[in-house]
Amino acid sequence: MAGDVLREAARRRTFAIISHPDAGKTTLTEKFLLYAGAIGTAGSVADRRADRSARSDWQAVEQQRGISVSSAVMRVEHRGNVFNLLDTPGHRDFSEDTYRVLSGVDAAIMVIDAARGVEPQTLKLFEVCRRRGTPLLTFVNKMDRPAPDALAILDDIERQIGVTATPVTWPVRDNHRFRGVVDRRDGVFHRFSDSGHRGARKAVEELGTLADAAAISPDVAEGLALLNELGLDHDDELFLAGETTPVFFGSALSNFGVRLLLDAIADIAPRPAPYRTRGGGRRPLEADCSGLVFKIQANMDPRHRDRIAFLRLTSGRFERGMVLTCTRTGRAITAKFVAETMGQERTTIEEAYAGDVIGLVNAADLRIGDALYASTPVDYPTMPTFTPELFHTAQPGDRTKVKQFRKGLDQLDEEGVVQLLRRENLGDQAPVLAAVGQLQFEVAQWRMEHEFGAPLRLESVSRSVARATDEVSVPGLQGTGEVEIWRRSDGAPLAMFRDRFQLARIERDHPEFLLDNVVGG
Repeated sequence: MAGDVLREAARRRTFAIISHPDAGKTTLTEKFLLYAGAIGTAGSVADRRADRSARSDWQAVEQQRGISVSSAVMRVEHRGNVFNLLDTPGHRDFSEDTYRVLSGVDAAIMVIDAARGVEPQTLKLFEVCRRRGTPLLTFVNKMDRPAPDALAILDDIERQIGVTATPVTWPVRDNHRFRGVVDRRDGVFHRFSDSGHRGARKAVEELGTLADAAAISPDVAEGLALLNELGLDHDDELFLAGETTPVFFGSALSNFGVRLLLDAIADIAPRPAPYRTRGGGRRPLEADCSGLVFKIQANMDPRHRDRIAFLRLTSGRFERGMVLTCTRTGRAITAKFVAETMGQERTTIEEAYAGDVIGLVNAADLRIGDALYASTPVDYPTMPTFTPELFHTAQPGDRTKVKQFRKGLDQLDEEGVVQLLRRENLGDQAPVLAAVGQLQFEVAQWRMEHEFGAPLRLESVSRSVARATDEVSVPGLQGTGEVEIWRRSDGAPLAMFRDRFQLARIERDHPEFLLDNVVGG
């Protein structure tokens, strides 16, 4: 049994794709599905039509805007390996969803626009990866468009994120036209040609030699020689330690370099490892089944109004129908309805192993951050959340839909779309929605109206700055007569200030109060 678990876990690769908006992240995700055989043809995110939207952008609001506003979970097989692929929102307004997703993966792919380099949101997400010790592969996208010299791109990566960039592939360009890449591991030149309209089909590759590449672009040989001289070769140990990032060049839209990147994930991306527990230990892979809930999504199937809790299996073998216990509540859950997903589509699964991501359908009592186990109790570190930056009082747009209104707000809070806060003196009479960015409110309003049938009206509040605090500090903060205490749905207190000047003064005058911008963790 233990041997089976270890063998199956070794086949798993669980990773997220992160980027700044418009760097090509969702297009790359779709092309991975194309090359893994999960879809027959691919449609450009910029050219999507009603019958061909990106598989990861499944919500109607995403398809309308052409962006990802929630993390999508997909499972495919490639070269005998099982890939659990998580496409994350690129827009900064939804960065908290990405933070949570990164707690459920073993590696991440950073997608960079060749012309723009490392952009602010990319840098912010990289810092999350750094804190978590998540190894990072880099895909330099849009090489088929005007872009700086490849060496300048490497310098930008190293300067911005402080990690050594080690190219695994090297671009071959002819008068700024992208012609293919040289694989530095074996010296083979991969010349790319037709891939259909906007890369609808796999790119045709012709294999050649370094001499063939040099005949197209004389600078190639010089560039490769310089990389060798500088010792910029991929090293597994340094990569897994987060000191280097292997770099791949290509164009997701045209499918140039996509297969080589996908193969590299199978070859060099880390396998599942024993998971860190709350007490500082590690949960062995071969232990009985356990997992961590890192995402909750409602209404993936609007016909059934269901709710899926996404569980990263951290140990053991899962079988459909087995009984799992939630560490937080002590309640047992019979996992009868279990699915693997492909965007909005789902397939019932009978078994899964450590490293897999599965969806528990209609597990109503679960929350993000919950630990589940089959027999040996386990708990995992609290998943941190960040204090919100924008606040609005939520009011029902239709007073006859109050029940749906409250149900919808609770659901969006559980999913992490917005945070639901309550003021101690008002409670449910005037709940407050809190978010990192304005677009979160727009998505919340759209979903409340179209999914829950309860239009949402937002009103301004007098407080604009929040800090996490503790119960010891609450009486003193309230005693100042200036600070309000609002509560999250889990009971955690937030100290609310009129502005940053008031916050700075309270921090200066009362250093004994706990005021933090991170809740939990």
